[in-house]
Amino acid sequence: MRILAIPAVDKTIAIVACLPFVYSLWHRLVEGTLNIPQACAALGQLIMIATMVLRRTPERVTPNPAWWLLAFVATYGSLFWVTFPPTGHPIVPNPVTDTLSIVSVLVVVYARLSLGRNIGFVPAQRRIVLSGAYRFVRHPIYTGLFLAWLSFTLRLFSSTNLWILLTLYALFFIKSIVEESFLRKDPSYASYMSRVRYRYIPFVI
Repeated sequence: MRILAIPAVDKTIAIVACLPFVYSLWHRLVEGTLNIPQACAALGQLIMIATMVLRRTPERVTPNPAWWLLAFVATYGSLFWVTFPPTGHPIVPNPVTDTLSIVSVLVVVYARLSLGRNIGFVPAQRRIVLSGAYRFVRHPIYTGLFLAWLSFTLRLFSSTNLWILLTLYALFFIKSIVEESFLRKDPSYASYMSRVRYRYIPFVI
């Protein structure tokens, strides 16, 4: 896995990994039906693309193929879902989902700016971030995504979308545990985990 720590290789992987997000963003714009949740999702994608392309080269990357598969399914499965969603109907007033979407994008923006150039989809150690949103929870980006997906499901509710939502929640919960098991081998991250006890919501979970 040492080849993945070569800056040119990592940059190439980051650019290729972003291409589906670029397509999703293009699809949203061409479709021309952006509502507030979709606009918030598009903004989150723009920030993700920018930080991925500019990301810091990892010091080490997991060699476990199962963890790579988990990251691939969780990341691109959620992207495919929100880009080509099954039909549904709103079950709460639009201002509720609009508010949830705005809160979610604020959380994601704050978390991604806090993380800076240390972003990746598979478990990898770059620079450990202890400030910003990471002072409160260990996975603030996932918190924002969970809120965004909840808003999305409430706006397009169906049994299919509900099951996809619950499946994604489960996948990202497992992904959180996998990432922590990889990163905690670094004593500084293990110390961080002991100080910041919550994964997603302070004092709750």
